[in-house]
Amino acid sequence: MAKSRGVRAMEIVVATRNPGKLREFRTLLAPAGWQAIEPFEAGIEGEIAETGNSFAENARLKALGYSARTDLPVLGDDSGLEVFALGGKPGVRSARYAGADASDSDRVHKLLQELELHTENREARFLCALALAQHGEVLCETEGECRGEIAAAPRGALGFGYDPIFLVPGLGLTFAEIEEAEKNRISHRARAVAALLAKTGTR
Repeated sequence: MAKSRGVRAMEIVVATRNPGKLREFRTLLAPAGWQAIEPFEAGIEGEIAETGNSFAENARLKALGYSARTDLPVLGDDSGLEVFALGGKPGVRSARYAGADASDSDRVHKLLQELELHTENREARFLCALALAQHGEVLCETEGECRGEIAAAPRGALGFGYDPIFLVPGLGLTFAEIEEAEKNRISHRARAVAALLAKTGTR
């Protein structure tokens, strides 16, 4: 784990092209005074290959890769869904689970099909790994998780990705059925960001 260090800045590049993730990061980072911007807004072109074997490795790769192209601090994120009955799949391949050009609904459909033989255990968790880097050096790394179950069928029209089939413990609702403000209070991403802000002294 990299040694954490205090960071003061107004703008931070979030190393993601996912509009849903970026929207949540903007909301989660705003109270600490951070303005989350996309890579292209910082003049960064291209993408960083996610070749790591874990969420943490991929977050670090993106943070370091993008931070070599800008003087601004960069927040690398990798997150996804792990289903226990499927041996942790889709895991780090969450975004590519049904192929490179698959839609969110394609990935959800594939996962539900694979889970049909495992009706006795539908436990799952969302994981989020974050790495904060600047000038090619990792300053801080954190992780957050949210445990739940996989619903029998998609429910709700909010959220993105696997949200429609992720049942939240105690609520009986999927991530796609709860308002964004509530999701940003309990989600894996919210917990990872809270840990990051605490480590950097910006909370």
